[in-house]
Amino acid sequence: MPHFSAWIQERSGKSDSESTRDKFEGFEMNSRLANILAAAMILGLSGCASMSADECLVSDWSAIGYEDGARGYTADRFSQHRKACAKHGVAADFEGYKRGREDGLVEFCQPGHGFTYGVNGGRYNGVCSADLEPEFVASYNVGYQLYSLRAAVSSANSAIYAKQGELKSTEKRIVAIGVELISDETTTEQRVELLAEMKDLSERTGELESEIEFLVAERARAEQELQYFEQTVAAEGY
Repeated sequence: MPHFSAWIQERSGKSDSESTRDKFEGFEMNSRLANILAAAMILGLSGCASMSADECLVSDWSAIGYEDGARGYTADRFSQHRKACAKHGVAADFEGYKRGREDGLVEFCQPGHGFTYGVNGGRYNGVCSADLEPEFVASYNVGYQLYSLRAAVSSANSAIYAKQGELKSTEKRIVAIGVELISDETTTEQRVELLAEMKDLSERTGELESEIEFLVAERARAEQELQYFEQTVAAEGY
């Protein structure tokens, strides 16, 4: 991995001091908070674009646009709102929405927010303007790399737990077969079938143990890479 500062500079095209200063710019609140909250209530925290007739009539389209921009939505989001309101015979205000969304995008496209958005696994859809995008993308890439490394560790843990669960169930079944084999009620034909099953399960046990060993090694590698990257990110002031 190249030096972290050089990695940031390469993508932003700015010096270390400029990049360090810019990346501390937070996603700040402004005087339009009331309108943003109102738009969020109308659209719903779930992000659903469906709007009732009353919501379409009373909506502040500038505030809705701002909220969508601040969340990094593409312009296609307006089409969803327009179609929802058209069903109620209400025309959406595109110009108001556009103005609001452009303001919202300015907030979304700050480097500090780019890092946070990436860490949370957000998908960037290329919505930032040419003057804001380089810095945003540089910070976003760092955040998303951190998200990916954490996800790799989590995925390895899940895979290990799943294999361990299967191994436990397999071993439990082998014990049960052993009990059945010595039972006086078990027929010769059943013993043949049970022995064949036990053979298969014994082979599967060996496979699972090897798979778990491999996954544990992969997790250790992922944890080491994550630890290094977290330390590097922290040293850079993120």
